[in-house]
This record gives sequence, C-alpha cells and structure tokens, in this order.
Amino acid sequence: MDSGAIRRGLALGMAVLTASGLLALAVPAEAHAAAPCAGRKVRTLPFSTGAVQVFKQGRRICAVTLAKNPGPKRTMSVSVQVRGHRPVAYKDKRTHRISTPLVHMGHRSVRVKGAVGGGSVSTGWISY
Repeated sequence: MDSGAIRRGLALGMAVLTASGLLALAVPAEAHAAAPCAGRKVRTLPFSTGAVQVFKQGRRICAVTLAKNPGPKRTMSVSVQVRGHRPVAYKDKRTHRISTPLVHMGHRSVRVKGAVGGGSVSTGWISY
C-alpha cells in the first residue's frame, strides 16, 4: 500500500467516527425531549398552570408533569398510585418537567396527580 491510500483510509475512518459521535450526541437529546416516558401516550390531563401526560407500556404506567410556561424554577410534582400500593411521587423545583419511572400496575386501577406552582390536577381511580 502506498502512503496516499493509507491517508485516505485514515481520513475516511476519522470522518465516520466524527459523524457517529455527532449522531450519538444529537439523538438522545431529541428522543428525551419527544418522549420523556417509555410507551405510548394514553391521556393528557390539562390544568391552569400545566398538564400531566400519562404513558403506558404493556402493564406499566408513567406520568409526566409539564409546565404551561417554562421559565423560572417552581415547585412541580407528579404522582402515580396503583390501587392497593403507596404512591410513587416526585416533588422538586424545576423549570419545565418532572416525571415518574415506569410503575408496574398489573390489572389494577391507578390514580395520577400533578401540580405546577398553584395549579394542580388529580384523577380518580382509572383503569387502563
């Protein structure tokens, strides 16, 4: 092999490595912004200062509280409770969103709550 072929091979390898690195950085940020929970969105619960989106994947459920007007940090909370169990709840000062992990619900009803600042929403027992 001559030195020109080696240089071209190294340049091609470096270009592929750079492109794959850029894709690795760009894709997770877009995927996280588009779907904060795994599964499909089954319900949106709007309220005065935001909304709670409920996602379902098989027999598991997840909820995300989104602020209507992202800006300064405010107290945000989200909670998913499977009937007969303690709620999985998160509360923190955030600017945009807060979510729960996937919670196994089996064939039970669930209750979802969310709040941003002074506004809030709560469901009764819902079967999905």
